[in-house]
Amino acid sequence: MTAEPWASYAAAAAASRVVVRELLTLEELQDAAAVLGRIWGTPDHPPLSAELLRAMGKAESYVAGAFDADRPEAGVVGVCVGFHSTPAARAMHSHIAGVTDAVAGRHAGFALKLHQRAWCLDRGIELTEWTYDPLVSRNAYFNLAKLGARVAEYLPDFYGAMADPINRGDDSDRILVHWSLASPEVVQACAGSPVRATVPSGAAASWVQVPRDIGGLRLTDPEQARTWRAKVRDQLVAALDVGGRVAGFDKERGYLVLPREGDLP
Repeated sequence: MTAEPWASYAAAAAASRVVVRELLTLEELQDAAAVLGRIWGTPDHPPLSAELLRAMGKAESYVAGAFDADRPEAGVVGVCVGFHSTPAARAMHSHIAGVTDAVAGRHAGFALKLHQRAWCLDRGIELTEWTYDPLVSRNAYFNLAKLGARVAEYLPDFYGAMADPINRGDDSDRILVHWSLASPEVVQACAGSPVRATVPSGAAASWVQVPRDIGGLRLTDPEQARTWRAKVRDQLVAALDVGGRVAGFDKERGYLVLPREGDLP
């Protein structure tokens, strides 16, 4: 493997002033579990316990944390955890990732994902997948433009009812993305050039818009939030079911959807 993945991570880490590394001690894992609990608004019941993180690390899954380079004594300020797929797939499912307000706006999440990419490539893993809420526009842009991942599947109400403050009261629809770690698009994105949502010449493209702030809308107008959920689900599922594909995400226009290749004019 070339040095590019680690060089891309190092540049992102320096720009965001964080250091990312695997979490090895029980104290660090307890800190990471607490951080996840604060991010998801469930401090008494974090999404992953320290005991589970310990077991996952022992099983050689990916358990990493970000530390503030300006204040390393502050402990873990970001967490990213993934586990392996079936051996033949040579893939990793990235289950959870998040950063605290202490490093908000510094693109620490980008550094976390680039560390995960380099870690996977070192082990011969060339595909990482994860899910995200299709209505959260900042996550859609981060995943599809900043990282160069691609939409693989739409999963209606994937987790069922969820009790945390972020997801409570809404269906847990998710988009599954595939991140081809060594692809030219991903290399470009990891070098700091986001993948643009560009309509090919002559293509009969369409756009699926999402709300600017679904989190705020869930608080102020839950019914409208549920209407957005149904609308986006119907449009994306209908497009994917007939062989269409999501070709990117634009902050203003939403998801770029292209028809099945044979349907192009």
